[in-house]
Amino acid sequence: VQLQASGGGLVQPGGSLRLSCAASGGGVSRYTMIWFRQAPGQTRERVATISRNSDATYYADSVKGRFTISRDNSKNTAYLQMNSLKSEDTAVYYCAVSKIYMRPPEYWGRGTQVTVSS
Repeated sequence: VQLQASGGGLVQPGGSLRLSCAASGGGVSRYTMIWFRQAPGQTRERVATISRNSDATYYADSVKGRFTISRDNSKNTAYLQMNSLKSEDTAVYYCAVSKIYMRPPEYWGRGTQVTVSS
């Protein structure tokens, strides 16, 4: 499975961005899809997870109520809608997939930089 994250950029505090994760390699609908992030000097953090058929989601406490994860299996794509962005959301965001919900990923994509700054 190959994953490509996109949609990052520079945004002011309070603004919004939508990240996309395009997957290829077949059978993506068999995987849960995950967004992680890593800020400079910080450990990588699981931000959000969505189950294979979208019936379950997980969010880190730091993003609950502001971020929404979704997926479109017909397009082999997952999304992360990020609203009310804060400076502490600045990080490289990575998408990943795992066969079992909330287990460590088997495949990772390259990250996309999100910078929240005025």
